[in-house]
Amino acid sequence: MSWMRTGDAAYHLGVSSDTLKRRREVSGGFLENGTHYNLGPSLNSSIVWNVPAVREAFNQRGLLARKEG
Repeated sequence: MSWMRTGDAAYHLGVSSDTLKRRREVSGGFLENGTHYNLGPSLNSSIVWNVPAVREAFNQRGLLARKEG
């Protein structure tokens, strides 16, 4: 299963739920709606995350950080 709710996605990615939410573009991050995550139909709906796409985005960010450092 590649799409998971926040808690499950965070567990599989080895980060906190707060980290995932902070990395969304609406919070100044690099994870994009529709690619890395999807919102539910209401304010109370869970956010679901495309775990392989998020893992790849984290990897790309890590590669950039190492090149710049």
